[in-house]
Amino acid sequence: MHVRVGLFAALISAAAAVAQTPPSPREIANYEGLFRAAQEGDAETIGRLVAAGARLERRDRNGRTPVHVAAFASQDAALQALAEAGADMNALDAQAYDAVTIAAVADDPELLSLAIRLGNDPGLVTSPYEGTALIAAAHLGHAEVVRRLIAAGAPLDHVNNLHWTAVMEAVVLGDGGPDHLAVLDALLAAGADRTLADRDGVTPLEHAQRRGYDAMVRRLERPD
Repeated sequence: MHVRVGLFAALISAAAAVAQTPPSPREIANYEGLFRAAQEGDAETIGRLVAAGARLERRDRNGRTPVHVAAFASQDAALQALAEAGADMNALDAQAYDAVTIAAVADDPELLSLAIRLGNDPGLVTSPYEGTALIAAAHLGHAEVVRRLIAAGAPLDHVNNLHWTAVMEAVVLGDGGPDHLAVLDALLAAGADRTLADRDGVTPLEHAQRRGYDAMVRRLERPD
């Protein structure tokens, strides 16, 4: 069982690392209009193009709107200009990612907080795994992003289609080190359910014990 789960976790971790598809150099070179302005962070041009009738929800070949392009490029000014012009901040691209989850995976806390302030729901179900930005950030050990998502009201105990929560992913897909421990601490301190097991009935504590993640074991055994 341990070998099977460990192999599965490794495969999922590798797949998740490439699940998001930012614009390629070729796509960027071919962008025009709002897509180019979003990529370059040109808020003034965004305003001018929208006033002239440019479609905010137009999509590229990978289902990205200008909002997604601005998020992948970490262009705060462009994201704000698009939101102020009425762009859908909760739009999902072809792989079911929104701006908040893009920022969470990129470990970009400032862009994440901006997207939330501009109306992006931090609790959207995103990704091919039907997870959330919080689960993605927990998986990757992005502790500050996790803390900001918790503060914004992201659901703590969402279960994705792997039957894993953010707590579970911090353990199963983490390395037991300080970043993932900080994520686990933030989740548990906020009241995340440490008892929710995977499809095989294995709890986060049992996974941590099997992996020899002693600091995580101690944290999961604490009653608070």
